[in-house]
Amino acid sequence: MKIIPCALLSLLVSASVYAQQTADPGNFYARYSAQTNAIQSKQPNWPPPLVTTYTGLFQVVRTDYLRQITPTRTDTWNIDGSKCVSFIPFNRTEFDINLPPYIFHNTPAAKDGWGDMSFLGKFRVASGNEQHGHYVISVFALATVPTGQYKNGSTDASIAPNLAVGKGFGPLAIQTTAGTTLYVSKPATTTTGNPVAWNLATQYHLHKYFWPEVESNATWYKGGTNHGKMQEFVTPGILFGKLKLHPDDPKSRPGLTFGAGMQIATSQFHSYNHELVMTARWIY
Repeated sequence: MKIIPCALLSLLVSASVYAQQTADPGNFYARYSAQTNAIQSKQPNWPPPLVTTYTGLFQVVRTDYLRQITPTRTDTWNIDGSKCVSFIPFNRTEFDINLPPYIFHNTPAAKDGWGDMSFLGKFRVASGNEQHGHYVISVFALATVPTGQYKNGSTDASIAPNLAVGKGFGPLAIQTTAGTTLYVSKPATTTTGNPVAWNLATQYHLHKYFWPEVESNATWYKGGTNHGKMQEFVTPGILFGKLKLHPDDPKSRPGLTFGAGMQIATSQFHSYNHELVMTARWIY
């Protein structure tokens, strides 16, 4: 097997660790799980959208599989989608480690290879659960390291500061993020510029496990070869979960969530279209 998705390996490790440790309620996992439950109890209980970054704090092992169709009608597969593990180290804070995705091209003009590694740090500024305002406000920054092979990543490191806001109205949840990407040096500053991104996700809780959603993912290009252009996708999709490992225990955290959607270009300019998005998440 050429690659092993991060989440597959991590899911097995997490499941085995959980199974071995839950017998003793005084162990580290039990204490850490209780701390995470307490931190998340102060925010709405929404699932992370397919594309838009989650506005609250989340603890998950995740893998995504993306298939893009370029304007020249070639397929590109992104294995792992720049996802891996998110954890809540202490109050109001989240940290993500995203391993490099593996990029498959079905054209001899491009070589397959690893993409860029990234890290995300998030701070929850304010929040209220369903009984106390049903909202969340956070700030986060995504730092990317140029580890890509054969032009499957950026030429330079970058940091992307963002503001994230979410508001619930009964079973309806609206989450939005806005930010820009700042490259640290050339040639990325001249070829890519400093794109500004705005994402909006609307989700609806249907029955117990279903979360249908629609997202808008837009980017305005400032500087670089695409200066002045705008790219937007509308992404209908659905999430299913969470399927608890121990459904009879209300305090049990581990469980699975699955989802799928399709990014459809709505702007005249777009670098790809009809991106199939599939996600699997192990909540621990």
